[in-house]
Formats: sequence, structure tokens, C-alpha cells
Amino acid sequence: MTDNGRGILVTGAASGIGAALARRVASPGVSLVLHTRGNRAKLEVVAEEVRALGAAVTLVLGDLADSRTALDLVAAADALPGGLTALVANAGFADKTPIAELSDAGLERSLKGIVTGLHRLVRGVLPSLKAARESGRLVTVGSFVAHVFRGNIFAASAAAKAGVVAYTRAVAAELSQTRGTANIVVPGYIQKEAGAHRALDEAGWRAVTERIPLGRLGSPNDVAAAIDFLLCKDAGYITGQALHVDGGLTL
Repeated sequence: MTDNGRGILVTGAASGIGAALARRVASPGVSLVLHTRGNRAKLEVVAEEVRALGAAVTLVLGDLADSRTALDLVAAADALPGGLTALVANAGFADKTPIAELSDAGLERSLKGIVTGLHRLVRGVLPSLKAARESGRLVTVGSFVAHVFRGNIFAASAAAKAGVVAYTRAVAAELSQTRGTANIVVPGYIQKEAGAHRALDEAGWRAVTERIPLGRLGSPNDVAAAIDFLLCKDAGYITGQALHVDGGLTL
């Protein structure tokens, strides 16, 4: 659904939601900057798939907790032929350390990697998003763990992802000056690819599926479809919103 002729930066694009989004938006005239922390092999596979669909692709590797990674991503975005028009901040990780065992350093790891990393990246690309005027888009990926507190508790992740929601709304207020938009997509429980890190074991996944009103786990493409819509011209009057893509988990 995304309009052609756009430059889009997607973090966490080697698998899952980020990879699904890259495949959805890829088309002739679209330029992509795809990021992963360290999974080069999988990112290169995604890159080949989107190139086959006609998109131009630049790859950037690095930990978003490292300030140099944001600099590398901004430089890649600035080099896009038509400039950057959209940032999809999808990279993140889950920490289910119990509160009594969560150290200051552990909490800081989530905040730095997720919130501070997002801020560094947004700060660097904000001039481009403003220059894109009404085509400027920020979509961040939150998590149900900041909204649902029954069953599994992810205190550090909840704090960080709640920060992402508030931060994105602040960006929405600033981008409104140029009629750009900023929104949050909040996934529920999403299927993992084979071999990917899983926060729950198989019994845990069966238990959470029973709590989802629609009776199934989400797919990466379910979330990517929502992000794709928020990137397109038809979503130009939606900003500062948190869209839950969770099968009714937050009902």
C-alpha cells in the first residue's frame, strides 16, 4: 500500500515484523535502509528478496545502544536518492527478569537500547522527515507488555516500551508543524520464525493463545500490514495514535 518514490528506514529487519514489512513495501521506486544488530546472513536474504521486487536496498548493522549505529543509519538515510521520508523503529528485545531480580544495569539496558536508541535515531532523521512535509512518517513498534499486566510480566521491557509510546506522541506533536505523522503499532503475541529467540516455551505459547479472543497468535505480516497502512498517503490524518494489533488481547 505504501506509495512509490519513497525512502524508508526499517530497524530490526532481518526477521519477523521488520522483514515482513520490507517485503510488503518493496517495489520499483522505493529505496530501503534495512538494519539488524548482528544477523547479517538473514538480512542479506531479505535484501535479495526486496531487490527482486524492484526496491533499492542499503544494509546497516549495529547495536542501537551504541551511538555510532544511529550515526551510520542517519548517514545511509541521508544518502538515499530521494531522501528519507519514513522511519519504522521496529528493533527491540524482551527482558522478563522478575522485578526483585532486576538490577539497575538491567533496567538501564532496556531503556538505553530501546528508548535512548530511538531518540538518537529520530534526532538524526527528523530534519529529513520534516523536509518531507506531509509525506513524513514515523512508526514505532511498541509491545503489549506495556499495556497488559497479567500472566507474564516484563517489567524492564514494559518501562521501555511505555517510553516509546510517550516519545512517539511527542514526535507527533513536533511533526504536525509540517503535517507529518508519528504513530505506534502495538503487537500482541506474534509467531516467531524457526530458530528465533523465544521468551516462552511451547507450553507458555499454548497458554497465552487461550487468552487471545481471536484464538490465535498474530503473524509478522499482521503487524506489517498495519505499519504499511500508517506509512501511506491515506493515513495522513492519523497521528499520535497507538494501534493495537493483538487479536483482542487488550479487550
